[in-house]
Amino acid sequence: MTIKKKNGLLVLLAGLLVIALAYAAINSIINRSTASDYLAPPRQVKGAYDLIVVGGDPEGVAAAVSGARNGLNVLLVDARPELGGLMTRGWLNSIDMNYGPDGEILNKGIFQEFYDRVEGDSFDVQTAVRAFNRLVNGEENLTVLLNAANVTPIVGGVKDGLPDSRVITGIKLVHNGVSREISSPGIIDATQDGDLAALAGVPYTIGQEDIGRQSSLMAATLVFRLEKVSWLDWRKIRLYLRFDDKKTTGANKYSAWGYYDQTSLYKPSTDRLFLRGLNIGRQNDGSVLINALLIFGVNPLDPASRREAREIAVHELPAIVDFLNKHVTGLSIATLGGIAPELYVRESRHIWGEYRLTLDDVLENRDFDDRIAFGSYPVDMQPTAPGIPGIIIGTPKQYAVPFRCLVPQRVDGLLVVGRSASYDSLAHGSARTVPVGMAAGQAAGAAVALAAEHQLTYRELAGNRQLITELQRRLRKQGVELEPFHIANKLAGHQAYAGLKFVRGLGLASGGYNNDYRLDEDIAEQRYINLLYQLVKQTGLDIQKPPVLYLEGNIFTLYDAGYMLVKFLGLDLNKQESLDYLAKKGVFEGHEDYWKGYMDQEKPLSHGAAYLLIKEFFAMLQDKREIGN
Repeated sequence: MTIKKKNGLLVLLAGLLVIALAYAAINSIINRSTASDYLAPPRQVKGAYDLIVVGGDPEGVAAAVSGARNGLNVLLVDARPELGGLMTRGWLNSIDMNYGPDGEILNKGIFQEFYDRVEGDSFDVQTAVRAFNRLVNGEENLTVLLNAANVTPIVGGVKDGLPDSRVITGIKLVHNGVSREISSPGIIDATQDGDLAALAGVPYTIGQEDIGRQSSLMAATLVFRLEKVSWLDWRKIRLYLRFDDKKTTGANKYSAWGYYDQTSLYKPSTDRLFLRGLNIGRQNDGSVLINALLIFGVNPLDPASRREAREIAVHELPAIVDFLNKHVTGLSIATLGGIAPELYVRESRHIWGEYRLTLDDVLENRDFDDRIAFGSYPVDMQPTAPGIPGIIIGTPKQYAVPFRCLVPQRVDGLLVVGRSASYDSLAHGSARTVPVGMAAGQAAGAAVALAAEHQLTYRELAGNRQLITELQRRLRKQGVELEPFHIANKLAGHQAYAGLKFVRGLGLASGGYNNDYRLDEDIAEQRYINLLYQLVKQTGLDIQKPPVLYLEGNIFTLYDAGYMLVKFLGLDLNKQESLDYLAKKGVFEGHEDYWKGYMDQEKPLSHGAAYLLIKEFFAMLQDKREIGN
């Protein structure tokens, strides 16, 4: 008993020592000497600028540099001590790249300039600090103000007699203990959470409430650093993952991703945490950054919630490192060397703009006349709670982001770039990537200059086809590729595609990296039942007492599926009567030939048929008059 207590005490002390060392090493990467590559001495901050960009994340740097290159006098403001935000404070050192159908990088321009200055799709964090500093140091018309506090918008009165329209005319902030106001006719909100837009009165949704998932947000992550990973260890990692039989694993000189089977064995001390497969980014000093520790239940808009989440994760790290030592090839002697200064938060606000990018826009590869950026990254939805796995809803070939997504409703004088721009929560699963955000930032900076030249609001600019064409011309001249494109949607011809769109649009169908939704494969009875309950919950149907549905274990047919649907109406009908009832209500109209094959009572129901049936049933119930009748 004494020995066990002594050993337990030693383990506890060792754990506390590791945590203490980790805290001491938090800035060990970003404080390495960079000599003249640090920011130039700050210029004196004036009382007015042509453009103010709030937020020093990559999107904000791109917007500020673009504004300066387009002839504007620009102020870039951030609350943190260095530029780069998510990359340099959150240590997200692997880039979710967007490639076109030809394999070329879709996001050229300023993102390409940044990318060419770092090691690759994974990079050394200090290299990124230098790259961002060089970008802003190269612009004479650009002033950078770091360590600002309490940044809020100055909002003017009602515009043009419209009761819900406002104009943002500048910002208030505190710097070195001094409060000041700085005016500008153009503001770009590049904060991660759309803070300035929210304070100015721009409408928004939070997380996935737009698809009926209240209080549901993708998990946050605490990135941590491992030392004692030699070049030989890295070689072991590369060889192991290269020959892993999973298509979703791999490694190169700087990046590695995989070990899903190993991490699935880890049992965290709390259900607030989950260790997913490892995303590993190598640093130039031989250490590696690990993006894998998910944290649930974080309110990203509450600083106290963020601090609590970070503390929970930090206290788990000694156990995680011990687990990795024992179970992951190449990390057997690795030690904890640092913790990211900030959480990596994937999702918070989604503003409402003049247009909101939809999931169908993304997965149907849509182009827009007012395109200002391209994306192609998979719709990657990370887990939102324990027991709810992340999914890849689908993978586009290429889609365009309209300028209108940057123009918020109700507030003039403001553009919003980054993951809080006007994207639906599911579309955001793809569009939230840094390359798309930097491309949007570059477009926003150029748009502010163009609107000023013509004395137009950004809303007016968005509606002027001739000037949007001029904006695109200027962006092309500055290295951005924005050529129109057309990519056929191969699924559009399937008779059940409308059903897939309905279910997929609520985040309940996954096509993976190959867009294989198994439309013609049989659906499992349990999958259908689960789908019905979740759809009723997300669509908000007023059903006081949902029926209890049972597995029968036989071939699951259209008759079984129809019978279950009618149960939700409170009707006591047999299977044939249920199908007759649905037919009478027009559920099968317009697809008679498709349904004819499923009228055979021995024909199993496919995923596509199930989705189409559910879609038509919910359309019938849209006004809720059928319930109980």
